[in-house]
Amino acid sequence: MSNAKNIVLQAAGELFGDKDPSAVDRWVAANYKQHSALAADGPEALRGLVGSLGEDFSYDGDRVIADGDLVALHGTYHGFGPDPLVGFDIFRVDADGKLAEHWDALTPLVKDTVSGRSQTDGPAAATETDRTEANRALVVAFAEKVLVGADYSVLTDYISTETYHQHNTEAADGLEGFGAAAAKWAEQGKNLIYKKVHKVIAEGDFVLTQSEGEFGVPVAYYDLFRVADGKIVEHWDVIAPVPAELPHGNGLF
Repeated sequence: MSNAKNIVLQAAGELFGDKDPSAVDRWVAANYKQHSALAADGPEALRGLVGSLGEDFSYDGDRVIADGDLVALHGTYHGFGPDPLVGFDIFRVDADGKLAEHWDALTPLVKDTVSGRSQTDGPAAATETDRTEANRALVVAFAEKVLVGADYSVLTDYISTETYHQHNTEAADGLEGFGAAAAKWAEQGKNLIYKKVHKVIAEGDFVLTQSEGEFGVPVAYYDLFRVADGKIVEHWDVIAPVPAELPHGNGLF
């Protein structure tokens, strides 16, 4: 396990598992930069957030992906509001081993999905770590040509025609399921428009992209892909609207 992954897991456990505001002193850099819509900039705002968490707050983690100084968490928050929220969190760990920057995207938990898969189930541990860079390159090319470039004629160059497990709540498994969902969204005035990929975080067969675009309204796209034998075979996502105002000046990205 990478040092950055260890740091983030221990820090997140103390902050959001133990709900211990003093963990900010141990784990958070003085110049902590916040991109979340839930908190203002700096360690004191994080301390206030942790201190405000109620007894009913909990976090169920499903995946952790580490790539250099960036660590992504995928899981479900309970107690932030009346309904559970599925989220991706990205932390940057600085040279001193402190949490220095944070991005996230949250969406309501949906119990009845089109595919029958939940928003977080499926393989959890990264495998084939010797394939990280090849898998990163595949997803980067897919993002550039298909997501941003909107060239769907090359879709099967990147996504398996045999196995494509879908965790988006409104799409069925397989390329046909994705196509049917995309057509339905277009009818609703919600075309999948990707304008820029801001981050790519890869570990083994998992590759997470953080992108900016539109889905009827301006949104942040967090797409997690699992790659096997040179093709994308599974997809999880969070599509979060960009708020009109943020409690800081750092932007979502």
